[in-house]
Amino acid sequence: MADLHNLGEVIARDAARDVPWLIELANDGSERTITYPQLHAEADAVARGLLRRGLARGARIGLLAANSATYLIAYIGIMRAGMAAVPINFKLMRETIEHIEEDSKISLMLVDGDRCALAGAAPSVRMDDAGEWAAFVSPGAHVSPVMHDDEFATILYTSGSTGRPKGVPLTHGSYVWGVDLLVVTGPPMRAKRVLVAAPFFHMNGLLISLLTSVAGGTIVLLCRFSGEAYLKAAASQRCQVLTSVPTMLALAANATGTIAGLDLSHVESIFTGSAPSTDALFDRMAQVFPNARVMNGYGTTETGPLVFGAHPSGMPRPKLSLGYPVPQIEWKLVGGPNENEGVLWLRSRLLMPGYLNLPEATAGRVTDGWYNSSDVMRRDADGFFFFVGRDDDMFVCGGENIYPGEVEKLLERHPAVLQCAVVPLADEIKGQLPVAFIVPTPGSTPTVDAIKEFALAQAPAYMHPRSVAFVDHLPLAGTNKVDRKALIATAAAQFRR
Repeated sequence: MADLHNLGEVIARDAARDVPWLIELANDGSERTITYPQLHAEADAVARGLLRRGLARGARIGLLAANSATYLIAYIGIMRAGMAAVPINFKLMRETIEHIEEDSKISLMLVDGDRCALAGAAPSVRMDDAGEWAAFVSPGAHVSPVMHDDEFATILYTSGSTGRPKGVPLTHGSYVWGVDLLVVTGPPMRAKRVLVAAPFFHMNGLLISLLTSVAGGTIVLLCRFSGEAYLKAAASQRCQVLTSVPTMLALAANATGTIAGLDLSHVESIFTGSAPSTDALFDRMAQVFPNARVMNGYGTTETGPLVFGAHPSGMPRPKLSLGYPVPQIEWKLVGGPNENEGVLWLRSRLLMPGYLNLPEATAGRVTDGWYNSSDVMRRDADGFFFFVGRDDDMFVCGGENIYPGEVEKLLERHPAVLQCAVVPLADEIKGQLPVAFIVPTPGSTPTVDAIKEFALAQAPAYMHPRSVAFVDHLPLAGTNKVDRKALIATAAAQFRR
């Protein structure tokens, strides 16, 4: 018989809580503190409100709003009602949002005022309208239904950079199992203040918030990210753990005027993931946060975040390493030059049951329970894994394979390069040429010739950027990752040959 779980109940109701559950830092500068008992009462009220509307078990509830405490409470309450939460990227075009509504068969949308106009045909309730929200929720005692392990808890949608976003269902059984393991093997969050600024429509922010709650820590929620606000929140709230994607760290590192006036010595751990990091960024973080250990994380929406952890012999993790494979997952490297390099394939209990309504897309990614991540990895002699590049980002220059991530790591070794993104530019002779967009280190003035000469001296000639552009910042996609699609278009317009 299938196991029975409910992901909305992973946060213990009866444990003594001597720390706040969440401190919300709102866009207007106001601050709100929510206790663990308040979390449970308000999440139950959301569950009761959904059930009072007559929605059936398994109904899909959309979340189309900016980060807020109410968003996270609603997310937990939806699962406590036995329904599936569908967080939606509000930066998508309206027609794409409407596609997600139809594809996931959303019965009700929970929105905020700025996103109301983006919602489609489904009825909606505003979470930021006090009167409307009070009329929706139903305070009182609630007993969450036990869910079979294959029932959907959440449906996340991939970014859709190469087409329409694909729905990725996360099940109650797999994620209750995964959260239990991650509390032990993941970031140390027990009784810690953990800064969360990644959008809740992405796995990063949601899962970190759940893990912090299960561990009995305090979420410090920065509702709108900026480099300056991130640093000030870390300092004023005396956060011990920071979570991010690399671009967020780079923007924070660039806020030199803000850094100078802050005490950040209490930061113990910085966890970054969802995109590649570089030596230069890690070195810069060591300067900004002198007592912190910076670590890369890895996971995909389709296979979850439980892939790499500590070395079984206690060996320290090398800089930029993703860690050592945890014993609960199976892995293999496919198609590389040797057994220690290739595309990472994964098989574990966290693997999605398949893309929503897309059996052909599922078959293109999953074979006999193995998921093709398209992430090219290298494994060192001690068993630690390192990210090389995306198999589908790779381009060919004069017959040589170029992984943008490798060129970016190379260029970011230059002391005047804070952050870099490399994209291909079409060329009649070579096929494609590398173009570099560079954010200079504050106070530095690198030249195009200096960057090219550095690359030629450090690596094979085919890897050096044929064109270089210096920019104040790199464009971001909806998940705060670098928007490579936008940079490819910019390169084509600016450096067309």
